[in-house]
Amino acid sequence: MVPISSMIEQHAEEACFLILLHDHAVRAPHYDLDDLSKLDERIDAHLDGLRIAGSTGLETLLPQLGRHTVGEMFASVLLAFEAANAKVLSRLSEHLRSATETERGYLMALGWLDWERVSPWIERMLASPEPLFHRLGLAACGMHRQNPGPILLTELAHADPSVLARAARTAGELRRRDLLPTIRTHRLHENAATRFWANWATAQMGDEQALEPLRQFAEQPGEFQYRALCVLLAWQEREPSVAWIRQLVQDPRDRRIGIQALGLLGDPVCVPWLIQQMSDLPYARVAGEAFSLISGADLALLDLELQTLPDFDAGPNDDPEDPNVVMDPDENLPWPDPQAIDGWWRANGGHFQVGTRYMLGMAHSEHSFQQALVRGQQRQRIAAACGIARYRPNEVLFPTSAPAWRQKRLLGLTAVFGR
Repeated sequence: MVPISSMIEQHAEEACFLILLHDHAVRAPHYDLDDLSKLDERIDAHLDGLRIAGSTGLETLLPQLGRHTVGEMFASVLLAFEAANAKVLSRLSEHLRSATETERGYLMALGWLDWERVSPWIERMLASPEPLFHRLGLAACGMHRQNPGPILLTELAHADPSVLARAARTAGELRRRDLLPTIRTHRLHENAATRFWANWATAQMGDEQALEPLRQFAEQPGEFQYRALCVLLAWQEREPSVAWIRQLVQDPRDRRIGIQALGLLGDPVCVPWLIQQMSDLPYARVAGEAFSLISGADLALLDLELQTLPDFDAGPNDDPEDPNVVMDPDENLPWPDPQAIDGWWRANGGHFQVGTRYMLGMAHSEHSFQQALVRGQQRQRIAAACGIARYRPNEVLFPTSAPAWRQKRLLGLTAVFGR
């Protein structure tokens, strides 16, 4: 028989590992909403094991906190909030001050918990003299799409650029159009994150002047590139988008992001060229992804994958002397079979109209974006959330990173799936 202490430790270890997997999955190209739901259920099952253990669950987690323990911070914060344990929350805040990398875990816990559980603490966070807690409070409001009211205007004048960035992001998530003039004042901010989130937010309120700064972010590899690309292609008119993408794909250094941009643009005129790129190994998988985003063809389901995988490794290897430490961004995409896909397109391409934009085989519309949110994979769903925002200008942005049960409730799927 396994000792109870070992069972609790196992629950802690699994919950901490799986929440890191969830953090990756919400941006991954091979997870859909049902996959996220199964992952979230696994996380919740291990959290239940820690909840049942009572104070022992927290006592198991707290000694494991270190400078980089994001998962442990997530589980500790979640249990402490659920128990309304002010003493432990104070201890976690103290740890956070000296281990800022664990802030991500704290944020994930705030997003995972029910709003009713965290809302009593938000006003206290936003009244704190420390920028750290302003960021956390603003993030909680943004993740739950809950309006903090007039204080958001105050936070958009905060001296700390990290608070400014989070305030702009939250304002954008909530579509606070009343704050548009204030957010615009940060369009050229010297801090990159503040500059990005200010333009990201106002672009999704219809501000055309934000598109040029977003183009600059979309051209630069980094954490903001894909986010910028999705918003840019959702709001920029077709002709300037086509001209910009044409420049991107001509430069091998920009070709991958140019291929992603073609998928987001959704015009089937580019499909023959995409099929050509599927024979060029560095671009093959992302070209397959772009093709699927436009056509709705599932490469695995339709047997449009290569049966023999090519010998290609774009990511890091086991050689400590190798300077390549960047993970392959297309690692989890299928390898497309160009000949099979060409045959499929010859048979089915006639259903698509050149000049019309498509997502997952459906012409861009509120309905097609809604369908993509229901059945698409995460990178597709992120794009769909940006697309549907144009049709629902007064609604908050759809939260594609939220726990799956909350997303399903927003999509009206709770009758099928429940929680």
